[in-house]
Amino acid sequence: MKFFLVAGEASGDQLGAKLIRALRAIDPNAEFSGVGGEAMARENFRGLFPMTDIAVMGVLPVLARLPTLLSRIRQTAEAAAAAKPDALILIDSPDFTHRVARRARKLRPGLKVVDYVSPTVWAWRPGRAKKMRGYVDLVLALLPFEPEAHARLGGPRCLYVGHPLIERLDEFRGDDAAKRSGPVLVLPGSRGSVVARMGAAFGDALAKLDEMRPGLDFVLPAAAAVAPRIEAMIDAWPVKPRLVLGEAEKLAAFRSARAALAASGTVTLELALSRTPTVVAYKVPKFEEFIARRLIQVPTIVLPNLILDEKAFPEFLQAQAEGAPLAAALAEILDDGPERRRQLAALDKLESRMVLPDGAQPSDKAAQAICDLVRSG
Repeated sequence: MKFFLVAGEASGDQLGAKLIRALRAIDPNAEFSGVGGEAMARENFRGLFPMTDIAVMGVLPVLARLPTLLSRIRQTAEAAAAAKPDALILIDSPDFTHRVARRARKLRPGLKVVDYVSPTVWAWRPGRAKKMRGYVDLVLALLPFEPEAHARLGGPRCLYVGHPLIERLDEFRGDDAAKRSGPVLVLPGSRGSVVARMGAAFGDALAKLDEMRPGLDFVLPAAAAVAPRIEAMIDAWPVKPRLVLGEAEKLAAFRSARAALAASGTVTLELALSRTPTVVAYKVPKFEEFIARRLIQVPTIVLPNLILDEKAFPEFLQAQAEGAPLAAALAEILDDGPERRRQLAALDKLESRMVLPDGAQPSDKAAQAICDLVRSG
């Protein structure tokens, strides 16, 4: 079989690499080309151009690179059609990959298209789901509630294949009893813009919590890309957490963590799967808040809360995300009291909702679904 994959950022590159390995386990002679990063390249994947050409976030950076992005969309669509693959596989980054798919489908109407990672049609712009039926044959969902959402919104056929984090449960999990005396994690974000917005509130929260509970051990696992900015930010904090770098140090911190203060994002799902009681905070610029209040159609922005359909982790947004309320909420989950027990009871249900019932791994299930689609004719 021949597959054309299009990934637009680092997380998609990692998903793509795992998917290539799983597809090759089914068909050792399978061929792979398209757009990807270093992880996919290590799997004998032939890329059209560096993925960094299209890995752009934010309105202003996109506008600055718009001519390049439009050129890459056209180039990728034409290459996908010319390759005559058994399937075109889109991996996240819908602003880029879906434009590629629409153009490629016009050039080759019979082309089978798989979307690996559903766009957040359940949160905003729900009309996208129905439009996707015109150029997507199958959506492979990472979140268990997404098949129902696509069915309700008139989207393409959608199959839950599992989140990649469930392949790594043992890496995140520590002993619950030992965690009750471990450090407090501080996670202000993995992108520079988020770190900048959350820094003052997180620093103030640590100072106030330290006044309430002196002697706590604060640990901040940081990605290398934002480490310099975080180091500069910590210098201005009255209470300075220990900074740890690298994936191994991060996982060790998660396994031992007593509680966490985190900016909203995928990290909240990592914390939930590690059974770490958590307080979530998030801020966006005022103009984004104005737009979000009118477009976002879900009661929570926290992934574990969405999956569980309950407020497992308390969330403090915008003006609420300030030092005093965050410190007070953290104080409630440090010890074995009602709030900590409530959170842990909610997290007990999370794994059963996310782990695949047949014990399959997400990348294997995704690969099998793609091959089934190809073989269905």
